[in-house]
Amino acid sequence: MAFHEIRFPANLSFGSIGGPERRTEIVTLSNGYEERNSPWAHSRRRYDAGVGLRSLDDVEALIAFFEARQGQLHGFRWKDWADYKSCAASGVVGFEDQRIGTGDGVTTAFQLVKTYVSGGVSYVRPIAKPVAGSVQVGLQGDHQAEAVQFGVDPATGLVTFAEAPPPGARVTAGFEFDVPVRFDTDRIQVSVASFQAGDLPQVPVIEVRL
Repeated sequence: MAFHEIRFPANLSFGSIGGPERRTEIVTLSNGYEERNSPWAHSRRRYDAGVGLRSLDDVEALIAFFEARQGQLHGFRWKDWADYKSCAASGVVGFEDQRIGTGDGVTTAFQLVKTYVSGGVSYVRPIAKPVAGSVQVGLQGDHQAEAVQFGVDPATGLVTFAEAPPPGARVTAGFEFDVPVRFDTDRIQVSVASFQAGDLPQVPVIEVRL
């Protein structure tokens, strides 16, 4: 599957419904207790792109985007308005938002990640599709200059330093990011009469593993 480095129109994804899902396998034992296990290390996000449509022009833009991706064939970027920054939703992106690694004097490349913390438990989510121009990087509390001290690949989320950070150095980053997704259907059914009456088409979108 090819991936197109293009974002689904953000004005159409605004107002969409969706979020993360997990897969949990539950076995109920004869004594009534349960055994729970998950084969997934990472959650997977689903959305409905149809909810954000507000006019027939929006429908036309959706169809054009769908045709250019050839339905489910090609992946694309999606802005999740509920979770698209390394900081709090009301905050401003800063170079110390997320810790992405620790220097060892040898490693020069670090993957962007976002850590979710609740009740003393944390989940580290790899970020593969940062928004170009939004990435800020820090090293032991000092802001680093892009294209001078580091570079970032917006297609993979990999930050590469010109020189390996020294042992024990705290590597941090702040950024905006997209979710890599594809359409979860090979057809879109739209009725102009139904749309004008407020009946929106369902256009499922699902996150893809990269």
